[in-house]
Amino acid sequence: MAEDWQKITGGITAPRGYQAAGITAGLKPSGLPDLALIFSEVEAIAAGVFTTSQVKAACVEYCRQRLQAKHSARAILCNAGQANAATGTQGYLDTLESALAVGQALNIPSESVLLASTGVIGQRIKMDALRSGIPKVVAALSETGSDAAAGAIITTDLVTKSIALETTISDRPVRIGGIAKGSGMIHPNMATMLAFVTCDAVVSPHLWQQMLARAADRSFNSITVDGDTSTNDSLIALANGQSRTPAITEWGAEAEKLEAMLTAVCQHLAKAIARDGEGATCLIEVEVIGAHDELSARQIAKTIAGSSLVKSAIFGRDPNWGRIAAAAGRAGVPFEQENLQIKLGDFLMLENGQPLQFDRAAASAYLKKAAADSSLPKDFIATNNSNDLSFDRSTIKAQRVDNPVIIAVSIGNGHGSGKAWGCDLSYDYVRINAEYTT
Repeated sequence: MAEDWQKITGGITAPRGYQAAGITAGLKPSGLPDLALIFSEVEAIAAGVFTTSQVKAACVEYCRQRLQAKHSARAILCNAGQANAATGTQGYLDTLESALAVGQALNIPSESVLLASTGVIGQRIKMDALRSGIPKVVAALSETGSDAAAGAIITTDLVTKSIALETTISDRPVRIGGIAKGSGMIHPNMATMLAFVTCDAVVSPHLWQQMLARAADRSFNSITVDGDTSTNDSLIALANGQSRTPAITEWGAEAEKLEAMLTAVCQHLAKAIARDGEGATCLIEVEVIGAHDELSARQIAKTIAGSSLVKSAIFGRDPNWGRIAAAAGRAGVPFEQENLQIKLGDFLMLENGQPLQFDRAAASAYLKKAAADSSLPKDFIATNNSNDLSFDRSTIKAQRVDNPVIIAVSIGNGHGSGKAWGCDLSYDYVRINAEYTT
């Protein structure tokens, strides 16, 4: 489907009927913003996609149970600083207390509150700070609070991540907004990432959940930074119906348009996460065509994007197509070697399974330029690429996600195509994670 929407300002508060806030509650040692709240003025249809890890944070277990029992919500509270994962029974009791406190402060049932946490695994939420912070974050709610909320959910991120799009359904404007966090422990099938999406369309619960699951597969489940899946990752989406459009209850043109825009929002946030990978210098986009189906194409694309050797070659600005070919070959998808084609940007390197002559210096220059076009200033990265959160990332504009390194692979004549996104693997990734808790 051709794009039938436009980018607008406002993030998660761009859709009608939403407010958001982000404050400093004293959860992070750095003293930076660490508590965010998203609030719908009316009950909203709620859907979620969560980590596939067997070790799940208390908030993930809580949200799964809440959404199974009730397909709606009005508030999402997110704390940064402590993951509240692997914290046992007391960690879950802290989660229940958090929901109850938010419900009381907003005068809504605690069952209408969803929760998310991010931070160090094995650490309980600092409940004294959270208890005192909840009334403050409720008081700070605003129709322009998206940026503050985006700044309060990040941890090792260098930049905040936000997007809002608008389309027309039944001659009325419909909007979807989103914010996300994520930088490391990122791998397909969800990762250490949080994403929150708001929408003002009227859509049935089962359809909204289906849309979100498919959008996740084509976005957050198609990014990788380091091959590690985490305990806390959550994608939660609310649809509150305040656009006053007719209800979308079955598949059709309007549902297709809404899902396409939802997917675009999720893909933007996913690419921003991949570009902000810990220590990364550039975004990598891998597109695979000619596969039997979309799932097979995405599997090859994700394998290439996740290959440590491919990522290292991109960081070294080395146009080593052999590493791309090797990753495609081990992805577990059958194809004929003589059908393999590989391009790096505009440079055709392999065709019909045969190597071609190409300008290696020019291909290397392409990699250098792609990184330079999307990079933050070197002095900013050198000063601020730290998990200690000793500086305010919320004021930094997002890195560009429209100038990725493009790897294009064809494996045959099938109709299946798919994309995945990742980043290069730099020296700083090891430094950041070697020092994560120290």
